[in-house]
Amino acid sequence: MKNPKMISDIQGRMLLKMARTSIAEQLGLPVDSTQIDLDQPFLEVKQGLFVTLHKNGDLRGCIGVIEPVEPLRTGVGKTARLAAFKDFRFAPLARDEFDQVDLEISLLSLPEKFEYSNSKELVQRLVPFKDGVIIEKGNRRATFLPQVWEKLPDTASFLSQLCIKAGLDADEWTKGGLTVHTYRVHLFCEKK
Repeated sequence: MKNPKMISDIQGRMLLKMARTSIAEQLGLPVDSTQIDLDQPFLEVKQGLFVTLHKNGDLRGCIGVIEPVEPLRTGVGKTARLAAFKDFRFAPLARDEFDQVDLEISLLSLPEKFEYSNSKELVQRLVPFKDGVIIEKGNRRATFLPQVWEKLPDTASFLSQLCIKAGLDADEWTKGGLTVHTYRVHLFCEKK
């Protein structure tokens, strides 16, 4: 499996700064755009990405795009705003929460079709903590980033929760007919 396009830690910190600045602007807060050099060529790269917000260690928003449809230059800010204000699971981020959230950016490799013959093989061949997983059946589709393995380290539970997220029965992954793709991420976090 191919890894996401390599971006340095310095570039990753700049992406995090861009994401935070974009959210601050939306909230009408003062912004510090130092350390953001928009003339960097790597910002022209089109890459799938997710922005995740955590507050006190709990999920506070997460939205992204799997396919590389937009350059990082515009995609990071747009995705950060969507995660902060448009994740239907949460109320829009309030001004007084801004300093309480930690941001995380996941840059995705291109998803690859995961070939398997039965549910036992699916469980055996997935790589916990490394594989991001996309499942599809009919018009239902969902993904979990590799970070979700931290909360669901058991592969069967991981797949069951992913099926539920897609609006399928929890045991749908055991029945066959599920299309699976996997990907890897290059992760950048504000909080260590």
